[in-house]
Amino acid sequence: MGSNRSTGKVRVGISGWRYAGWRGRFYPPKLAQRRELEFAATKFPSVEINGTFYSLQKPDNFREWVRATSDDFVFAVKGSRYITHMLKLRNVEPALANFFASGLLELGAKMGPVLWQFPPQMKFERGRFAKFFQQLPRTHGAAARLARRHDERLDGRASLSAMRGGTKLPIRHAVEIRNESFAVPEFVELLREHEVGLVVADTVAWPLLVDETSDFMYCRLHGSEELYVSAYTDAALEAWADRIAAWATGKVAKGPRVCEACTDGLPRDVYVYFDNDAKVHAPFDAQRLQQMIAGRLGD
Repeated sequence: MGSNRSTGKVRVGISGWRYAGWRGRFYPPKLAQRRELEFAATKFPSVEINGTFYSLQKPDNFREWVRATSDDFVFAVKGSRYITHMLKLRNVEPALANFFASGLLELGAKMGPVLWQFPPQMKFERGRFAKFFQQLPRTHGAAARLARRHDERLDGRASLSAMRGGTKLPIRHAVEIRNESFAVPEFVELLREHEVGLVVADTVAWPLLVDETSDFMYCRLHGSEELYVSAYTDAALEAWADRIAAWATGKVAKGPRVCEACTDGLPRDVYVYFDNDAKVHAPFDAQRLQQMIAGRLGD
């Protein structure tokens, strides 16, 4: 969607793809579990990898995911909860090295944004977040250098090199806030300073802000009435399609923001992932939204 120069690239997909309840409903009956990603990739241009949030994966996993998808497919990668929820962003260099050594570089050009989700109890502290943002690698080459500092847990199972010719490939980062203390100009300014995206998260209780802080937008649609469960009405999806089309074409998107005057009129790439998976709404809502956006962007 939106491939010309005056329009950002829009990718709508799903958060994760391996759900038992989807089998026989979204996935065809008797489809082998190992082929679910391959099938999902025929319907969407991107998915969000969730397993990386819970544990370090292996390079073979990433290689398998690359083989299952087309050349223009993109993965968003969810950052380790060990870094965000347990270490709470303190003394994270060894954990960051392990995370990037676990196989992310195997994605090559298919690596999209890395999502860092903060726990609800974590509040904004400028110094802590500024240091974390400074430590994040911004190219595949920088990620490879960081990965080489992994600890003994990844000895013999690390992926330490960028793909051939890919050292300069950029790595985008986005953050998902879940505490009202972040809804202040100082945080938005810090994100802009470090070119980190602010996740636009549609949830029941957590902050929703549409401030543009980087050259891309990242949306997570969790279900605004019941978290991870509720489906989206046509009216709700139409409103999201309007926002996404606005971002992609450099217009001002409607919605709550910290800085009303801080828009630059530049088109942005947009990544959108549905996470209302509990009752198999996510893939079907994503398909409906794709059609609405295509109508607005002329694809």
